[in-house]
Amino acid sequence: MTKKEPVRCQEVTDYIAAISDTWKVEVSERLRELVHSTIPDVSERLQYKKPHFLKNGKYAAVISVAKSAVSFTIFNADGLDWPEALFEGPPERKTIKITSGQQVDYDALGSLLKQASDEL
Repeated sequence: MTKKEPVRCQEVTDYIAAISDTWKVEVSERLRELVHSTIPDVSERLQYKKPHFLKNGKYAAVISVAKSAVSFTIFNADGLDWPEALFEGPPERKTIKITSGQQVDYDALGSLLKQASDEL
């Protein structure tokens, strides 16, 4: 059985390519890869001028680039054990704000994303 290549949305590719700061591009690309490697058959689209990732038609994650950070929001977060120092937001969705030079544990982030998206 061969592994399917993830389906990429050109609008999301263009969104990431248009980001002015190199570190934000790198973080956004890494987060996009993380979503595709964590959630089989995830779909992506540009909505509200931000990349949204959906599983079975339901929001799984969003990347949002701001002046000082790249935010990554994970949906369906209720009931999971979140590191409070890193994440903010209501129980149903949690957001981490990644700043320039910040060390990010992408494996731990992927684990949280997998747990949250498994129920979608």
